[in-house]
Amino acid sequence: MKLPVSLVSALALSAATALTASPALAAGHAEAEAQTLELSKQSIALRSVQGPGNETPKVAALYRDTLVKAGWAPADIEIVPVDDTAYMIATWKGSDPRLKPLVLSGHMDVVEAKREDWVRDPFVPVVENGYLYGRGALDMKFNAALAVSTLIEMRHQGFKPRRTILIAFSGDEETNMKTGEIIAKRLKNAGLVINVDGGGGMLDETTGKPLAWTWEGAEKNYADFQLEVTNPGGHSSAPRKDNAIVQLSQALVNIGAYHFTPEQSPLTKAFFESAAKITPEPKLAAAMRAFAANPADPAAIATLRALPEYIGRIETTCVPTMVNGGHALNALPQRATANVNCRIFPGHKREDIMAELARVANDPAVKVSDVTQGSTPSPASPMRADFLKATDKAIHQAYPGIAVIPAQSSGASDSMWYRVNGVDSYGAAPVLIKGSEEFAHGLNERVPLSNIAPGVVYFTSLFTDLAK
Repeated sequence: MKLPVSLVSALALSAATALTASPALAAGHAEAEAQTLELSKQSIALRSVQGPGNETPKVAALYRDTLVKAGWAPADIEIVPVDDTAYMIATWKGSDPRLKPLVLSGHMDVVEAKREDWVRDPFVPVVENGYLYGRGALDMKFNAALAVSTLIEMRHQGFKPRRTILIAFSGDEETNMKTGEIIAKRLKNAGLVINVDGGGGMLDETTGKPLAWTWEGAEKNYADFQLEVTNPGGHSSAPRKDNAIVQLSQALVNIGAYHFTPEQSPLTKAFFESAAKITPEPKLAAAMRAFAANPADPAAIATLRALPEYIGRIETTCVPTMVNGGHALNALPQRATANVNCRIFPGHKREDIMAELARVANDPAVKVSDVTQGSTPSPASPMRADFLKATDKAIHQAYPGIAVIPAQSSGASDSMWYRVNGVDSYGAAPVLIKGSEEFAHGLNERVPLSNIAPGVVYFTSLFTDLAK
């Protein structure tokens, strides 16, 4: 997860406290460290992108073959084709069948990357100057390799889980999210999900030292709404009052100026309380504390709304992202449409947000419809004592003294499917990066290899505590 830019700056100024943390060097984890890099490179080389030639099933086969070689029985690893992709569930059976399984969630697909836009071929992994480059290096083939490699070493070192551990990797998280929904329904009796596609932390821009680490216990609900205006049209030399493009534009202006009511959950309240403690900018820290105490505080709201990295943490946001209108340069438009993308605070129904957008558009000629695909509203996971204890211990073994901040993600992940099935899911990956190097979904994606050793320490501790 990328921390807010202003929070990163604040943390950098807090060197006297936060920068006392230094990564713990892994001792005796050479096997997992070496395999993490090799497995990352092998998976990045597979073009697991939706559409013709999708190699996501090959990624699943790579993980399966790696696990079988490490001692998993072939019968304990299932790869299920779905459309042009596939999902994988691998089972490490625990000794106590009464305990509900621990699920390690992630995905094998990546977003599209065009060779002509990149400095390097996005599907040819390159190690250079301490970084691993390639599509999926950050989102999320490195994290998957780190988790799998850690489990393999744990097995080789004789660890025997009491609780069954399931590796559940979806195959279309970046697009339709169909396989994530299928997996979550199958695993609705799980006890806990650790999503290695969420959470993470930040490194200081100058020193490269760890600043703060976050875990995610909720996510805003993704939604797309189409606004449409239709008119009879006509010749452009005879303008009409009811012009589809003009009417749509006015509706979009109204929506762009609108703010939803600020709110908070126990998780976002904890985020602002924690962030305020390490934010040296007095006005921002005061606004965080004031909003945590009273989410209706007007001064706090104004301060937080002024920062793009915080407005999404205090309220539902809806923004126009695409427009299309007209059919000829010399004709009045017969149709104009726009997409409004919303990130909805947990607890609200999409139809209620759609109704509010229609009211804000303030024109009966503007038709609003829900065109959301591959997403569902999901509740927040509780701040579970066993999860908090295990992650706090694990991250401080990897990065002693690092600040820990709970968070609500503004994006969508497979966690939502588990949550709607009543299973607590938490984004809790150990990767730390500089804010200037967060290129997930972007050009020249990369991950610092300095994450390998502390990452193995973190996952070893976390998986051990949650599965024993």
